[in-house]
Amino acid sequence: MITLTPAYGRDYKSKKAALLDIESNQDFILNDYSNPYNGKPCSPSDLSGQRVMVRYKNLTQVFVHTLK
Repeated sequence: MITLTPAYGRDYKSKKAALLDIESNQDFILNDYSNPYNGKPCSPSDLSGQRVMVRYKNLTQVFVHTLK
């Protein structure tokens, strides 16, 4: 499963804040060693239909979300 972390120094204090940026198609860093784009920024629309883990709160919390 692909993990997304906030890009460009952003962080979220809550799941709701992270979901707002996902819905507004903000960039996230793709973290998946088997993917050639590991460590590169991507927008959620690039991964539509996939289940992803999203890290937030200084990368200490995680939730699973299916992208639209």
